[in-house]
Amino acid sequence: MKMVSLRNAGSLLFSVALLVMSACAATQTSPDVTAILANPQRPAEDKQIDAARKPAEVVPFYGVKSGDKVADLVTGRGYYTAILSQVVGEKGVVYSASRTFRPEVKDRFKDSNFANVRLLEGPLETVALPQDASLDFVLIHLSYHDLEPAVRVAMNKRVLAALKKGGLYGVVDHSAKDGSGNEAVKTLHRIDRLLVIQEVTGSGFILAKEGNMLRRPEDPRDFNVNKTRDKDDRFVLAFQKP
Repeated sequence: MKMVSLRNAGSLLFSVALLVMSACAATQTSPDVTAILANPQRPAEDKQIDAARKPAEVVPFYGVKSGDKVADLVTGRGYYTAILSQVVGEKGVVYSASRTFRPEVKDRFKDSNFANVRLLEGPLETVALPQDASLDFVLIHLSYHDLEPAVRVAMNKRVLAALKKGGLYGVVDHSAKDGSGNEAVKTLHRIDRLLVIQEVTGSGFILAKEGNMLRRPEDPRDFNVNKTRDKDDRFVLAFQKP
């Protein structure tokens, strides 16, 4: 009986050691997004929208870690490009793609703190992501609905070619009523979640998981999100390359 107990105790200690080692490894590879957001050098306009966008929950949901090669599509003012740059660190890279970049955005990413950012300017349907299956993660945030259907399909296929097997494609957008398709993309700046799933899975992805951190079930989904800001329901989808 004593020998059995000792054997069990040894197994327990071994299991605990593995858990500790795993936790340490996770700590080493998963930067503290909250600390990144607290950086006093971040622009005030970025900090003001953190509460609505919840990057401290969104980034870990997608599993982005130090050293990853990632992309941010339709960059806007560079909100997520800047965050991802600090998450992946000097051993990672961020491809930041937009049809055109504002001069202030180009200036922002000339800073040496963003030396791992590569700006890709040009049409999204031919977005110049590496087509060698080398990326870990690609994000399009609140802009999928802005693109024409044909552009979205072509872009999705290029994202598929850019990602490693098992890599994730994140689509976050303003939710339209189920079954509405493209009806609200220009009037309300929203898109039907089911349409997004249909288009992206139709390009070869599988829907891996969905986050609820930006859901607002009370949203009637009948108002223009550009006029009433940060009160809308948003879906957070993670598609995986098989």
